[in-house]
Amino acid sequence: MQALMPTLVHDMFSLSVPVAEKIIRPIVVYVFLVVCLRVFGKRELAQLNPFDLVVLLSLSNTVQNAIIGDDNSITGGVIGAVSLLTINWVVMWVLYRTPKLNQALEGNATTLVSHGRIDAVALKKEALTEEELVSVLNKNGFNDPGEVEMCVLEPNGTFFVKGMNPSIEQVREDALLDALERLSAQVRELKEQMDARG
Repeated sequence: MQALMPTLVHDMFSLSVPVAEKIIRPIVVYVFLVVCLRVFGKRELAQLNPFDLVVLLSLSNTVQNAIIGDDNSITGGVIGAVSLLTINWVVMWVLYRTPKLNQALEGNATTLVSHGRIDAVALKKEALTEEELVSVLNKNGFNDPGEVEMCVLEPNGTFFVKGMNPSIEQVREDALLDALERLSAQVRELKEQMDARG
């Protein structure tokens, strides 16, 4: 058992590839993935359907070997993780310091619905179907695009949805209350007329 311990420790912590390679691999994969997600659009980040989720999960598994190489040691994993976290921190710091670069890399928000009307060109640009848009609106409490003042797909893949002010339901409810009020006034007037006659 004592003879097995040094071998076990050696296998767990000794690197089979150079440290420089363990640092460079995650950085290259990170840059590649950021560029790919920027090129292929915000839809992948939004995960609108199971296919988008499968792509993201498969993507992480696909690039795993590119990040770790032939090394499965704990030391190699720690170096790879620290490299990924460091490159992400550096990128976020640079983007924070240079808003124009941040805007260029992240892209612009896309308005999908404006004043209750769907922008078909914007939907096509983002490769979204009307059914997917309605599903997003439903998740935000709206049954119909006509109830939505604005729906925006943000660069990070999230949706900003703002309802009409007042909402169509509120307008209908107000109209119904107004009609009831007029009807009540007419009933009171008829009652007064009948009381006067009788």
